[in-house]
Amino acid sequence: MTKNHGENEIFASCSFSSTGLQSSLCEQLRERLGFEVPTLVQAQAIPVILSGRHVLVNAATGTGKTIAYLAPIIHHLQMYDPRIERADGTFALVLVPTRELCMQVYEILQKLLHRFHWIVPGYIMGGENRSKEKARLRKGISILIATPGRLLDHLKNTSSFLYTNLRWIVFDEADRILDLGFGKEIEEILNSLGSRRGSVRTENESSRFSGFQRQNLLLSATLNEKVNHLAKISLDDPVMIGLNEKGSFEQGNPSTEHIGSVSAVDGLSEPPGRLLSGPSGNYNLPSQLVQRYVKVSCGSRLVILLSILKIIFEREASLKIVVFFSTCDAVDFHYSLFSEFQWPTDSEPEVVQKQLFVKCRTFQLHGNMEHESRRSIFQGFKAEKSALLLCTDVAARGLDFPQVRYIIQYDSPGEATDYVHRVGRTARLGERGDSLLFLQPVEMDYLQDLQQHGVSLKEYPLLKVLDSFPLYGHKHHVRKFVSLEMHPWVLSLQKALESFISTESKMKKLAKDAFCSWIRAYTAHRGDLKKIFIVKKLHLGHVARSFGLKEQPSLVGRSFQMQAKKRKRDQKQKGTSKRKRGC
Repeated sequence: MTKNHGENEIFASCSFSSTGLQSSLCEQLRERLGFEVPTLVQAQAIPVILSGRHVLVNAATGTGKTIAYLAPIIHHLQMYDPRIERADGTFALVLVPTRELCMQVYEILQKLLHRFHWIVPGYIMGGENRSKEKARLRKGISILIATPGRLLDHLKNTSSFLYTNLRWIVFDEADRILDLGFGKEIEEILNSLGSRRGSVRTENESSRFSGFQRQNLLLSATLNEKVNHLAKISLDDPVMIGLNEKGSFEQGNPSTEHIGSVSAVDGLSEPPGRLLSGPSGNYNLPSQLVQRYVKVSCGSRLVILLSILKIIFEREASLKIVVFFSTCDAVDFHYSLFSEFQWPTDSEPEVVQKQLFVKCRTFQLHGNMEHESRRSIFQGFKAEKSALLLCTDVAARGLDFPQVRYIIQYDSPGEATDYVHRVGRTARLGERGDSLLFLQPVEMDYLQDLQQHGVSLKEYPLLKVLDSFPLYGHKHHVRKFVSLEMHPWVLSLQKALESFISTESKMKKLAKDAFCSWIRAYTAHRGDLKKIFIVKKLHLGHVARSFGLKEQPSLVGRSFQMQAKKRKRDQKQKGTSKRKRGC
């Protein structure tokens, strides 16, 4: 992988061998993974991790954090003489938030261990067969990748799980692990493994590995109170690697001189201000990422999404796009629609031929799918040269899909950190990337919320895209329409979608389910976002149109309105009772 001008902010000017890694391992990085030189975060992190210090890595997604911790661990393990054996148990434990990330780290690990066959990689995660995992643990796994819940299960119930020689614990995507509610499990795991600060750890004194200190590594694209707490309880006098005060990577040769310790007094009891990315903290996004938004009224959202996807895939023959939705039902509906909806070709008007509106291989991925399905879809999308992935936030953190060019956030991402993680699926390792955020006119204040974190978006040239479509063979549109919603192309495509969905009972059912779950998700915005995403400002009839429904599902609309009225009545009754108590 050679550097070009756009990669200067990602890759370092040194070599892997200059970081201290063993020569065969450097060759593996080049031959198996295509890394000629380290990224900046790798150049900074590897020497420090090799030194044995506890480390907190705060770096943008797509900067090579996985290699930054796996390579030093393998470097140390391959140096043991005599060689380590399966019977020695687990030396390194990598905790990840999701099954998909578990498999991704495992695959990278397999490639790195090609020349070091005596070091055994393995994984345990929810959805897998426990008895098979138990058998693998009994045989011995040198480097274990695990999701928190399943690891805790085996720590409590699998007596043959040997971890007395455990030397490394890695928290990969720590913010996501905690966001998913694994905080208590992590504390239990740390207590069980004797890795919590202040806990007493019993060493296997008779072991030839007993002279080595435990080393904990914490990696996160964003820093918040939860991550800070985990760092405080798990890291001893850690080194902070990643962003400097200006919000960019330190330049120059890697050394620990410019990488400061974050533990000024008593560990992390008084963390420095830059450890926390608060409401006014800036996020570090790749400079080669082009970020834009499209302002669309609710009723036209589906037409605009389809039109943009069609034009992108027709302009570029080989590329991948990921589209994010707020609910599993929305993913199911759009996947079925994209897989079945056809449109007349631009052939002679007398000969009506139809083909799929969006011509590409389409995949779907969300948390309600079976584990095996998720795994095969994850692998299938990675292998394709040109494809479309429709997903929920299950794919927003840590997953590395090669050559993803566009990220489209069709449903609002919530907090700014969620926006950052979603767009992090593109523009990785110096490659170019584009992101597009859909916003309704009443949601435009969300741009100001992103601006507070240093994230700036430009408007997408939507009218130019719409004008590029022929209308039933007519190449030029009459430009006398009041709004984008009245554009001839928008009207004709909306009519075709509604006609298709109304005649397909399965599609209509999927559309209604997606409509219901979308409303529920919209009401679930938290904190300051409730002031931007106001459910009362929604026109439910227009929301229905965004799912290709000619009419708002009356039962859902009525129940939604009844719930709103009930909340108002309850609030009034509470106010009355308070006044009575005050008399």
